[in-house]
This record gives sequence, structure tokens and C-alpha cells, in this order.
Amino acid sequence: MALPPPRPDTTALITGASSGIGAGLARQLAQRGHGVTLVARRQDRIAELARRLSDQYGVRAEALPCDLLDPAAREKLPGRIDDLGLRVNVLINNAGVASGGDFTDQDPGHEIDMVRLNCEALLGLTAAYAPGFEHRPGAILIVASASGFAPIPRQATYAATKAFALSLAEALHFELRPAGTSVTALCPGPVTTEIADGSPTLQNLFANAPRFAVISADECAAQAIRGLEKNKRVVVPNLAIRAASFFSRNTPHRVLLPATRRVYRV
Repeated sequence: MALPPPRPDTTALITGASSGIGAGLARQLAQRGHGVTLVARRQDRIAELARRLSDQYGVRAEALPCDLLDPAAREKLPGRIDDLGLRVNVLINNAGVASGGDFTDQDPGHEIDMVRLNCEALLGLTAAYAPGFEHRPGAILIVASASGFAPIPRQATYAATKAFALSLAEALHFELRPAGTSVTALCPGPVTTEIADGSPTLQNLFANAPRFAVISADECAAQAIRGLEKNKRVVVPNLAIRAASFFSRNTPHRVLLPATRRVYRV
């Protein structure tokens, strides 16, 4: 199994493509000759990125602004891509938001929107394209997180949404494998992106993370696409985070939760 070959009428749909890991994933795919369709709310950013990718790699790059929190807008997205004469053969579910701090201190509206974006929008787009991949093999990358391996105090909602993403990806990896479709969960630890903007707790956590545990968005994206090409079930793009994830998955929660609480108290 591998990425499906690029064709003039196919495209890789990448959500959350305006910056960070999403932009890195777009670059990785364009380097391999795949046309890309960039989706995010910030139209100016994705339009500029689409122009650069087209100029640098000679691929067809489309920018489709869309608020994935809006169910009506999200449901129209496949039709908008069809109207461009394109067929999605690679789906990159990258869009997501985070929060940090005690659950009782969070804005309930933001937490609910996090579930809607990190889970509902992810599920909606996957459901729109996965049935077609049973007949024409494709590839799906679901950006989860190392936070999805276990409950995390002070990131309760975020970790829960990433556990959903990870579980969905692992199940689909086995469901779609007989059809020749690759499904990979990307589970990074700290990555230098804008996701911590606006959250002092997350900013402090990133600032206090050991340098060896933090990787760049471009390196994260490169490892993700290499893993997708090999149809790896899960990619954790950092040795230190892989070790921590093994600990998280194999330690009883009665031991793990107090330890995690101390780490996330920064």
C-alpha cells in the first residue's frame, strides 16, 4: 500500500492548511506531485500558500475557504471540489483547536466548539470520502495527538477529542486495508505551531518542554507522509514522545493521572 498516484483530476484535501502542520503536509504532498486543495478559514493565507505551491512544484493548488464548524458549509465542501473537476484521493484531516487549564475554568462554548471541530468535522469529512475509497483506493491521514493515548488533567477536553480521532483512525486502518486504502493516525507531541496562541497554559507547557521533545511542523509533516506511504497505523514523530506514549498506554490510570497532573500544572 502507498499513496495513490497523482493524476490531473485528483487532489489531496487538506484541512487546517493555513499554517503549521497543515501547511507542512501540503508542501510534502506537492513535492510528490500531488495536486492539493487547501481548506481553512483564513482565505488570504491559503491563497498565498496555493500560489507558492503551484509556482514551486507545478501542481494544481486550490484554496477553498471554509468554516468547518458550520455544518452547512462543511457539507457543501465536497460539491465545491466536484465543481472544480477534481476527485479527492487523499484526505488529510488536520484542522483542530486546543485549550489548557482546569476544565472548570474553560469557556464552555470553546470546549463544545473544540469537540465539533476535532471530532464532528473530522467524522463528517471522513464519512464523505471513505466509502469511495472502498472502490478506488485512497489515503487518509487523521491528525490526532500523543495527548490521545491517555486522559490528561488540565487538557481534559482536548485529550478526549484526540482519543476519539486516534480510535477512529486505528479502526479505519483495518477496515479499509483490504481495499488498498492507507489510513494513518499522526500523534505528535509538542510541535512549533500556532495552536498554543491565546492559551497561557499551553504556551507555558511548550516553553517548559525539553528541546529534544519538540519538533518543527515541517519535520512532523515529513514523518507523517512517510508513514502514510507505508500505511503505518500510528505515527509518533519523536523518539522521546514515542517513549512517553508507550508509558501512557501501559501505565494504570491511578498511577498515570497524578503524574500527568504534575506535568500539566505549569
